[in-house]
Amino acid sequence: MTESQNIEYKESWRDEYLKWVCGFANARGGRIYIGIRDDGKITGIPDSKKLLEDIPNKIRDTMGIIADVNLLTKDELSYIEIIVKPSTYPVSYRGEYHYRSGSTKQQLRGSALTEFLVRKTGHRWDAVPVDNVTVSDLDIESFDIFRKEAVRTERMTRRDVECSNEDLLEKLGLIIDGKLKRAAVLLFYRNPHRLFTGCYVKIGKFGIGSDLQYQDVIEGSYLKTAITYEKDVRVETYPFAREAIREAVYNALVHCKWEDGIPVQIRIEDKNMYISNACVFPSDWTTENLMKIHNSRPYNPDLAGTFYRAGYIEAWGRGIQKICEACEEIGAPIPEYTLLGDDLTVKFSALESIDISNSKTPKRQNGGLEGGLADGIIMAISSDRTITIAGISETLNVPKRTIEREIKNLRESGRITRKGGRRYGYWEIM
Repeated sequence: MTESQNIEYKESWRDEYLKWVCGFANARGGRIYIGIRDDGKITGIPDSKKLLEDIPNKIRDTMGIIADVNLLTKDELSYIEIIVKPSTYPVSYRGEYHYRSGSTKQQLRGSALTEFLVRKTGHRWDAVPVDNVTVSDLDIESFDIFRKEAVRTERMTRRDVECSNEDLLEKLGLIIDGKLKRAAVLLFYRNPHRLFTGCYVKIGKFGIGSDLQYQDVIEGSYLKTAITYEKDVRVETYPFAREAIREAVYNALVHCKWEDGIPVQIRIEDKNMYISNACVFPSDWTTENLMKIHNSRPYNPDLAGTFYRAGYIEAWGRGIQKICEACEEIGAPIPEYTLLGDDLTVKFSALESIDISNSKTPKRQNGGLEGGLADGIIMAISSDRTITIAGISETLNVPKRTIEREIKNLRESGRITRKGGRRYGYWEIM
């Protein structure tokens, strides 16, 4: 009998082999034999009786599971068999999660760990509770936006929303065991990107090829992102179907695989706009099927549920249908969807009768490219919150002393603030 996905041979026992036990428990279970070489030849172990007592205790004490440990004998040689059953819940060894894949053991990290925990617990990424944020830390304005939108679109009554913020979160299913879910943080927290890397929307305006003409970052609660987005990408005559773009941005937010740490990205060119997000594409879907009638399978159900209550999205999988209808209404081409690895991109083509190359540069509500030195500084900070004053000076081609004077004015007026020290700190746009 050779090593396989469910069988592992070890000549002698080491406590590090508890990781293999963990890996089997998190996968399909398996057997570990102590006292057998990799080629299957039995070598035996001298301290088999002691190990017969120690190994079960160590497995129980470090992982909280029970494994069958048997003493076997062949040709007067003793060896040990450890039978590990598959666990119905995630098993960790000293805070590490290991997984048996093929004939190797892997330690799960990052998105692989997140997907494993979701699969084992039944909780989606956005439903995992957060320890270090409370209801009092959330943004009051975001709650006001939600209440207004939910009542306006008649998805909730005024009586439904006339309650405390904590009670409202309970009604929306965004609190579990007294803790906020990640979805609540993404929706109502002012700085979700501080807790979850890449949780923001990045916009870039490009000329020919790699010519980046300007870039912007929209941070903060996703309810604000949904409200302010169309103001951030505005031209004199809009060359794309506005409703289609809005729907595509909502789709990107609720379907994004945020655990990958990759922001939603919007690339604007003179003739095309691309909206991209990391995703987990259902195995039975294709990009062609997206253009047909299909059911709704949001990757982040709690996030999607709140967007639905606010009236931003439907719950019937009609988002792409609405996008196509909006494009047809203004005579624009139907959008094109492409899937490359885990990245889903939708391409919008501008109306041929409109040229956006000469359109005015868009403005941010809190500053932009048109508006003087102060707005230029804020734009530089939004692109890199750790940028130094010298870096801003070089970026804007403005003397350092002038930058220092303008930053002082911005700080005194409350538009920006500095967090942390000069070396390891960062700027925050208020």
